[in-house]
Amino acid sequence: MMLRFFAVRLLRALITIALVVTFAFIVLRVSGDPALEIMSVDAPPEAIAAFRKAWGLDAPLWIQYARYLLAILHGDLGQSMRDGREAVVVVAERIPATLELTVPALLFSLAVGIPAGVYAALQRNSRTDRAVMVAAIAGFTVPSFVFGLLLVLVFSIRLGWLPSGGIGGLGHCILPIVTLGVGGAAVLARFARGAMLEVLGQPYIRAGSARGLPWRRVIVSHALPNAAIPTLTIVGFMVGNLIAGAVLVENVFSWPGLGRLLVVSVVSRDLAVVQCILLLIAAVMIGANVTVDLLYGVLDPRIRTAPLCAGAGRC
Repeated sequence: MMLRFFAVRLLRALITIALVVTFAFIVLRVSGDPALEIMSVDAPPEAIAAFRKAWGLDAPLWIQYARYLLAILHGDLGQSMRDGREAVVVVAERIPATLELTVPALLFSLAVGIPAGVYAALQRNSRTDRAVMVAAIAGFTVPSFVFGLLLVLVFSIRLGWLPSGGIGGLGHCILPIVTLGVGGAAVLARFARGAMLEVLGQPYIRAGSARGLPWRRVIVSHALPNAAIPTLTIVGFMVGNLIAGAVLVENVFSWPGLGRLLVVSVVSRDLAVVQCILLLIAAVMIGANVTVDLLYGVLDPRIRTAPLCAGAGRC
């Protein structure tokens, strides 16, 4: 049963990646001509035609797609039209900078969101509970680029405590990390509160209290582990939100990561680089969700025997 559970999740992941690859390929080619973007509209028609032929853009779309799939199967993700280097090399150079933001931002979200949500649930209907939920709603609804600009206005321009952008020491990382992590912390706080409230209403919690167990022990030994199982589901989605948020945050703070490279490559129609980044993002997001599904199945054996659409609480 466990093997079948894993196989189904893996198959879904492969299908999703194939759909992402196909969608990205088609949209990038029907949305504009890379030859005109890179060589400009003033270039001689012969030069534009030669450029299209050199990069295979003169072939019908289905032939380009077949060539692209064959290249992927052989581990070739193409070359950058801007500088002729392998797209994988161009993208790999930016990964460390993005990880410098996304990993600390994820840890920030976990460290702030989960305790805040649990504490709000334990203080249900109190002023603290309402204050945490108001802050969570604000953190979730305010766009990351707006929040980032507000932080720059306050801490960089008004107070002069932190740099407004660029990459460098620890000071350059603080504002982008906070900007990127606040949204995830807000989502986790709301989700953790709901999961905790649901667990606190279960009969085994009341039974533990009735047997005379200390309330702290009931919370730590029984409520928190059971509330953590549904909360785990949202972490997989947070990875995708962090990557999507990095596109905006990196441009707000002039951070030379994958998000900034993606925007530049889309504007210049550098197809291979854009496709490589999208494939990487899809693989990371899908990998995170598959990992969450598998952990969910390990933590809650009932999931492995449930209908296939019920895994991790979603169809």
